[in-house]
Formats: sequence, structure tokens, C-alpha cells
Amino acid sequence: MRTKYVAGNWKMNMDKAGAVALAKGLVENLKGLNAKYMIAPPFVYLDAVSQIVNGSNIILGAQNMTVTDNGAHTGAISAAMLKDVGVQTVILGHSERRDEFNETDKLINEKVHKAIESGLDVVLCIGELYSQRIAGVTNQICENQVTEDLAGITEEQLAHVSIAYEPVWAIGTGKTATPAEAQEVHAFVRGVLSRLYSPKAAADIKILYGGSMNDSNAEELLAQPDIDGGLIGGASLKVDKFTAICKFASK
Repeated sequence: MRTKYVAGNWKMNMDKAGAVALAKGLVENLKGLNAKYMIAPPFVYLDAVSQIVNGSNIILGAQNMTVTDNGAHTGAISAAMLKDVGVQTVILGHSERRDEFNETDKLINEKVHKAIESGLDVVLCIGELYSQRIAGVTNQICENQVTEDLAGITEEQLAHVSIAYEPVWAIGTGKTATPAEAQEVHAFVRGVLSRLYSPKAAADIKILYGGSMNDSNAEELLAQPDIDGGLIGGASLKVDKFTAICKFASK
């Protein structure tokens, strides 16, 4: 059985006091639970939150990173900088990065390589637009993204990667794929990974659902055989809501 993994993507939310208070509440509430938990605050609050979660069962994540190490790259944050403040995991390929910042699969692939080579784990996001779902090409889009974003990644390196399937039309909209719809895509993606790597690698990797999972629908989604957790947006900003999801995952 794969251990469930619940990751909170705080996106561009919170102030410092709120970030610290949220982290403190989660450290207290998740104490003793037995799944895997991660929170990814905005860059400017990583250091403060790192001091709160250090020594707890919560992993510190970042929402993005650059492929360069240092130098004249205004506004960029390197893997070394993230590690310096205690980050262990980085979210890459999020649809908001692909859409708002025009990040390509080639760039995301370079970031995945850099992160793993730098000693960071990766949550790699994939998923289709609503127009693509209506056109019936969801599987094709997901297979292309997985194949291109993981190009050159070895099976040994894949152990440092989790996949987050996030149908773009369900992010921040309140809409969500039905448990059956989400399970179907998760199972398909696991099949792609089996072909690209091996049945064992595919069986071991965690595939999270990232389409508006919340405390109301998490239990049913997490009960699906190929849904190994969630990449949580809005519900990760409330101690009680995120805790409820984490408790479902720890059953």
C-alpha cells in the first residue's frame, strides 16, 4: 500500500503572521498522524514557516524554482536557496505557471532535472483544459506532459517524484472531477509510467489529485485505488479544513 500524501499549495496568499499561525496550527493538529504531509508557502515566508515545521511531520515545500544556480537572474529563486531555508520539495509544472508564465514542457523538464540533481523532491503537475476534456483528449494531454516533463529522468530518480493530476477546469472553480473520472485518469497515468519505466516504478509512485479537493469530497476521492493524496489549494489555507483532509488520508 502506498502511503497517502497531502500537500498544501498556499499560492499567493497569507501574510507573515497568518503563515506562521497556520503552520503552528497544522503542526499541532497533524501530530501523530501517519500519512505524508507538505505545505508550500510563498517564497517570502519560507524561512519563517521552516522554523515552525522543523522537527515535525510536515515537509516544507516551495511553489516553483529556476533552473539556474546563481547570477544575474532578477527575481529568480534557485534550488540551493530553497534548500538553504529548509525546503525539501518543490512543486513544478503547475497549470498556473504553464498558463500565466508560459512555462513549456521543455522548461519544466529542465527544472525537474535540476531539482532532483540538487537533492529536492518534486511534485510534478499535469492536467488538461476544459476544452481538451470536451474534445476527448485528456489522456493524450496527460501522456504528453508526463513523457516530456520526465524525459531523461531515470527510474532511480523517479523515486523522488510525485505526480499531481489537476484538471485545469477544476482549479479554484469549485468544480471537481467525480471520483470515477479522477480515478480513470490516475489509472491511465500509472499505466503510462509503467510503460515508460516499469510496473514496479508505476506501482510505487504517488499520484495526487489536484482539482479542488476539500474537506467535503476528500474522503470519497481518497478511497479510489489510484488516488494517493491531494494537492490542495484553497482548503490548505484553513487549519480545520486541511486537517480534515489529512485525517482522511491517514485512515
